[in-house]
Amino acid sequence: MAFIQDTLISFRREMTPTLRSWYYIVFGILQPLLYLGLFVPLLTSVPTGTEGNPLQWFVPGMIVMLVLFTTVSCGWALTEELMSGSFERFLATPMSRPAILVGRSLKELAPLLVQAVIIIAVVAPFGLVLHLLPMLLGLVLLLIFGIGVASLSYALAIASKHDGGLFYMVSHSVALPLMLLGGVLLPMDLAPDWLYTASRFNPLTYLVEAERSLFTGAVFTQSVLYGALMAGVVALVGLLVGTLTIRRAGL
Repeated sequence: MAFIQDTLISFRREMTPTLRSWYYIVFGILQPLLYLGLFVPLLTSVPTGTEGNPLQWFVPGMIVMLVLFTTVSCGWALTEELMSGSFERFLATPMSRPAILVGRSLKELAPLLVQAVIIIAVVAPFGLVLHLLPMLLGLVLLLIFGIGVASLSYALAIASKHDGGLFYMVSHSVALPLMLLGGVLLPMDLAPDWLYTASRFNPLTYLVEAERSLFTGAVFTQSVLYGALMAGVVALVGLLVGTLTIRRAGL
């Protein structure tokens, strides 16, 4: 009960300034529409390896990409708090350290879930078949995965608190290969054997495959099982590393 209460306090602390920034909300709505406008016209010439409307293949990959890049970069805001000393004052409270991480992560993920719903609603009239319960399960998997990645991002921010450039370099050097090897924009089944093999060591690959399976309405598949396991592992590792790092920061 205390963990949930601390999580809500952390979430409210981070979310309140965001809700007061109207430009943040507007940009968050326009961003997914921009992606759709730029990429959807290209889908007719991209062999996805699946039958039916290519939106069924592309949309889940794009949502995963939004979650990845947002959560990988979310630690940047924490570096500013570390430099100003405001975060250390927050750590002086008896709040649960994992709850602090989860609350901050949910603040980043809440707008992303709204963006995902907007994307699905906008493309539905253009041929995206809605499978509401499987899609909802897909968003839950993204939420679990995003908490883990965001926690790792916060741990990196704490480790590099005196060098914001180091955080930027490491986070983007990791995110881009993960996205490309995850088959977010292009199907890895069409890649050379060595590239396809490398993609199997990428946790994002299994999440993308799970999302695409769920967006077709298939729940009880091997890809969904592997994706759920990978999301759980990433969340567990992220919270463990983030908690250990944040406890040391509070010493």
